[in-house]
Amino acid sequence: MEEVVKIHQLVEKLSLEVVYGDEESLNREITTGDISRPGLELTGYFNYYPHNRLQLFGSKEITFSERMIPEERLMVMRRLCEKDTPAFIISRGLEAPDEMVQAAKEKGLAVLRSPISTSRLLGELSSYLDSRLAARTSVHGVLVDVYGLGVLIQGDSGIGKSETALELIKRGHRLIADDRVDVYQQDELTVVGEPPKILQHLIEIRGIGIIDVMNLFGASAVRGFMQVQLVVYLEAWEKDKKYDRLGSDDAVVEIANVDVPQIRIPVKTGRNVAIIIEVAAMNFRAKTMGYDATKSFEERLTRLIEENSGVI
Repeated sequence: MEEVVKIHQLVEKLSLEVVYGDEESLNREITTGDISRPGLELTGYFNYYPHNRLQLFGSKEITFSERMIPEERLMVMRRLCEKDTPAFIISRGLEAPDEMVQAAKEKGLAVLRSPISTSRLLGELSSYLDSRLAARTSVHGVLVDVYGLGVLIQGDSGIGKSETALELIKRGHRLIADDRVDVYQQDELTVVGEPPKILQHLIEIRGIGIIDVMNLFGASAVRGFMQVQLVVYLEAWEKDKKYDRLGSDDAVVEIANVDVPQIRIPVKTGRNVAIIIEVAAMNFRAKTMGYDATKSFEERLTRLIEENSGVI
C-alpha cells in the first residue's frame, strides 16, 4: 500500500510559506518523491519534462527567469503547469515572479516558498516524500527500541512476544508497534518499521486485553517509527535440539528487500527473555563497533592450543 501526500501536508511538515494556494491547489496529490529543477525547461526545452514532480526553483532558475521578457516568462510558466504538476517551490526566500503566480492561479497550482538553501530543501523534500510514498508491507511481530536499536521480536503465536515487549517497556525501552508492523525500504540498506494507525501505542496482553502504553507509561515509552536493525526470533525450547552457543551463526532474514541480522532465542520456563534481548542488543551494537566476543574467544582458544601443542 502506498501513502498519499497532499500539498497542505507538505506545507505543514516542512513549514513552507504559501505564496499562493487555494483549497483545491493545496489538496493536490504528490505521487512521486523525485524533485525536478526546471532549468532546461526555462530555456524552452520540454521534450523530457517530468511534469508529475514538484518543481523546485533555486537561485539559478529564478535568476535565469528574471532575464526573460515578461511575455516569454509567462509562456514558459504556463507550459510548466500540467494537470499532474503538484506545485512550485522556491528556495532561499526568493521572490516568486509575477508570471509564475499568474500561471499557477490559471492552472490551479500552489506556489510555496522556503527560507533554506536549495540543496538542503531538496534533501528534506526527498527524505520526507520517499518515506511517505514508499510501498508498505506488513510483518508479524513486535518492534521495540532497545538502547536505540530497532529490535523486531518475532515467533510463533502465543510464544510471549507482547509480554516480553511489555517487560522491556517497564525496563525503560520504547514500543514502536505490537502484533503488526508496517515496514518500508528507506534505501538499499535500511528498512523502517512503524505501527498501523489503528494500533498506534497499543499492545495486546492475553488475559488482560488491550493496553495503551502511552497512557500507562508516558510519552517516553513510545516511538512513531524506527529502523529495523535486528530480528529476534523466539522459539519453543526443544530438549534434543542443538542451539548455537558461541554466537557464530550469522543468520539474516529479508524484510522489505533488505537483509536484516537475525538471532534465535529458545524460550522455556525460567529464562528472562527481556534481559536476554537487552544483552543481545548490546552485543550486536558492540559487534557493529568492531568488538566481537566470539572472535576474541576463538583467538584465545587458538593461542592456548598453540601454546599447549609446543609443550612436551
